[in-house]
Amino acid sequence: QVQLVESGGGLVQAGGSLRLSCAASGRTFSDYAMGWFRQAPGKEREFVATISDHGDSANYADFVKGRFTISRDNTKNTVYLQMNSLKPEDTAVYYCARGKLFSGFSRFASNYDYWGQGTQLTVSS
Repeated sequence: QVQLVESGGGLVQAGGSLRLSCAASGRTFSDYAMGWFRQAPGKEREFVATISDHGDSANYADFVKGRFTISRDNTKNTVYLQMNSLKPEDTAVYYCARGKLFSGFSRFASNYDYWGQGTQLTVSS
């Protein structure tokens, strides 16, 4: 059983920065792409960013390009989301997810098989 534990959420002012972390259990972390999604109140869960298994490729939602950076440290079984220039509309619960083998480097939630419990980000104006 894989467990994903997010941390680093909180309250930040607009224009500020924050880094989310997601620690994964298991010994095969580097075999899988990882992703970040978010869900705001009353909205559908949406894709934020994904990173390939070895970290050499990343893909972002248009609304975070140039502001957010996804990275990973396979020696620590951890994926990160550095968020800069935060906006009130970034307020959401952020989830990390493990991609399915061979199909996980994706914008689609259905291509991810394990999810964390989420961490709340609130951006005040």
